[in-house]
Amino acid sequence: MSTPETTRTYDFIGVGLGPFNLGLACLTEPIRELDGLFLESKPDFAWHSGMFLEGAHLQTPFMSDLVTLADPTSPYSFLNYLKEKGRLYSFYIRENFYPLRAEYDDYCRWAAGKLSSIRFSTTVSSVSHDEAEAVYLVTTAAGETFRSRRIVLGTGTPPHVPEACRDLGGDLIHNSRYVPNRAALQKKESITIVGSGQSAAEIYYDLLSEIDVHGYRLNWVTRSPRFFPLEYTKLTLEMTSPEYVDYFHALPEETRYRLESEQKGLFKGINADLIDGIFDLLYQKNLAGPVPTRLLTNSALHSAAYDSATGTYALGFRQEEQGKDFTVETEGLVLATGYKYAAPDFLEPIEDRLRRDGQGRFDVARNYSIDTAGREVFLQNAGVHTHSITSPDLGMGPYRNAYIIGEMLGSAYYPVEKTIAFQEFAA
Repeated sequence: MSTPETTRTYDFIGVGLGPFNLGLACLTEPIRELDGLFLESKPDFAWHSGMFLEGAHLQTPFMSDLVTLADPTSPYSFLNYLKEKGRLYSFYIRENFYPLRAEYDDYCRWAAGKLSSIRFSTTVSSVSHDEAEAVYLVTTAAGETFRSRRIVLGTGTPPHVPEACRDLGGDLIHNSRYVPNRAALQKKESITIVGSGQSAAEIYYDLLSEIDVHGYRLNWVTRSPRFFPLEYTKLTLEMTSPEYVDYFHALPEETRYRLESEQKGLFKGINADLIDGIFDLLYQKNLAGPVPTRLLTNSALHSAAYDSATGTYALGFRQEEQGKDFTVETEGLVLATGYKYAAPDFLEPIEDRLRRDGQGRFDVARNYSIDTAGREVFLQNAGVHTHSITSPDLGMGPYRNAYIIGEMLGSAYYPVEKTIAFQEFAA
């Protein structure tokens, strides 16, 4: 028997509930002209919970919350969360603009708990299109079908495992599962971290802190030429602006792809204080004698094997500047290799309605749509190749959502800034 939920036609359905779609849920909640529903497969909101290391914080200030940069008066702001939790003065006295990562997750859970438009434990199995009715049919694994005029994809970017390590066997972990596996890792005689970004650095610092307690050997191997700091100067931050999106999106596809590769250090680098902290910790630990740890740069992983008899991995690397191969043997293996977008399988029934570029990725329009009509299927995140470093930036999430809301309504509900930068990007 159909339920009222499945017989009504929604203005939009959001699939997936990370911070960006959650922000959209918060910003559309007071808009009577928009009737939305959000479907999430997990039983509750969860955001990188495997990396809730003690003291780990966001790399963006608290104003990059779910709503503030679109609507500073929203009741779903981080400051209102602090006020309701009785921690506003403590946060003020702390004098640190960067929320703890666990705190930000709790904030998102708080916001999600106030919304009636979210359905957890609901896995979408397919999205099809009814031409006669001009609606999308969103079918769940439980057999329910919801009708909607538009879709907003917020399924996020799943953990990326290098080709050499797929189906490798053993108990290797991706950094997204580090915290629950930390104790087991520290019982091993050797641990190797592969990766170059903030997560790799946080895990290395965490394991280095207790290296003398547990007695393991610790390696950190990166293919980057050095341990790059996140570039966080103010004129560089102006690249997270509407003007830069306009400029970047209008560039030829080939140029955008080249820039995507060159600009990774602008959003995938390591916090400079953490880099300094790692050096200081190494210096401190070495006062008592050489510490059993290695830091290896310019080294790309090209092969991996697992010996189940010894529980050991043999990792083949190439030192790219020297052109020399070498092997690292390790019992514990942490892949801090980031996340990579993959189009959800449930989109296959509407593939003919979606635009692709010359590389086979979604051709994301300036208004964040990916459908041939240009106004029905919108994409959260996963658009670095079209919208530059603004795509994964938490602070640009409210801007993108305000833009998408304006596209759905046909007029601006939240004023969208068009010029905020001092510099000019185009000739």
